[in-house]
Amino acid sequence: MKLLITGGGGYIGSHMVRLAQSQNHECIVLDNFSTGHRWAIEDCEILDIDLLDEIALSNSLKGKFFDGVIHFAAKSIVGESIQKPYYYYRNNLIGTLNLVDQMLKNEINNLVFSSSAAIFGNPESNLINENHPKKPINPYGKSKLMVEQVLDDISKSNDINVTCLRYFNAAGAYKSGEIGEAHNPETHLIPNILSSLNNKNIIFSIFGKNYPTKDGTCVRDYIHVNDIAHAHLLALEKMEEKKGFNFFNLGSEKGYSVLEIIKSCEEVTGKKINYRFEAGRNGDPAILIADNTKAISELGWKIKYKSINEIIETAWLWHKK
Repeated sequence: MKLLITGGGGYIGSHMVRLAQSQNHECIVLDNFSTGHRWAIEDCEILDIDLLDEIALSNSLKGKFFDGVIHFAAKSIVGESIQKPYYYYRNNLIGTLNLVDQMLKNEINNLVFSSSAAIFGNPESNLINENHPKKPINPYGKSKLMVEQVLDDISKSNDINVTCLRYFNAAGAYKSGEIGEAHNPETHLIPNILSSLNNKNIIFSIFGKNYPTKDGTCVRDYIHVNDIAHAHLLALEKMEEKKGFNFFNLGSEKGYSVLEIIKSCEEVTGKKINYRFEAGRNGDPAILIADNTKAISELGWKIKYKSINEIIETAWLWHKK
């Protein structure tokens, strides 16, 4: 397949490019590199474009055909979205509308959208399936849900197929250690723990110790970034037989507390992690775990990295390099 990958210089996007290339798909990356990295992608055409620049986007895509578009490009830091809601709604919603406009004009019919578990808000059950109530509690999650709703409407009135993949906690790195999480600022748990090992003066902060969980710390569902990338290719293949709008939760269906993640990091690295407890943060649910039944049964999705130690081992290889 010939694929257009927006946000291909980002964490999940760059892993998507590597996986697609390893299966002999042709990739073209569209990224403005505001948060992504050129060094993370190789051997493909790069369109250095902001999705908000309608003229540049139109000129670059005019007359080009793709078997599918995989859309990662978005702003994705929850705290920043609370501080800059207009910035998030404009970037995530308008940017997507501009992309879809060009798809329609160029008769490109297949889109996989990078959504998020943030659309669900505070969970009403320990396992979250696709039909769980959607009550996002921050502008980031609200922007993702808005895009899903807009894409659903567009797919019903146009010849375009859309699949939304709702990630839980992406983690890990490419098996060679060449690419991994390189956010600035870094907000994810595992890379922050591993980064703390590079500076003995850093004491890792755990936010909250009185949640209604087995050890008082928050529980989250971690899924390897390559397993997430694989689901995108399966989603495009599925569009050949099932048209229209679809959606899937992507997670491991396993939950690990913050203290369990610290213990796993210590086992993998052989190093002691210094940590301290701080006050819990507003809006942090106690437990977030995906029900992945639909993705497994309908997409034929198979999770390769099944243990948290396997995931952390790949992340540690990246951090060491």
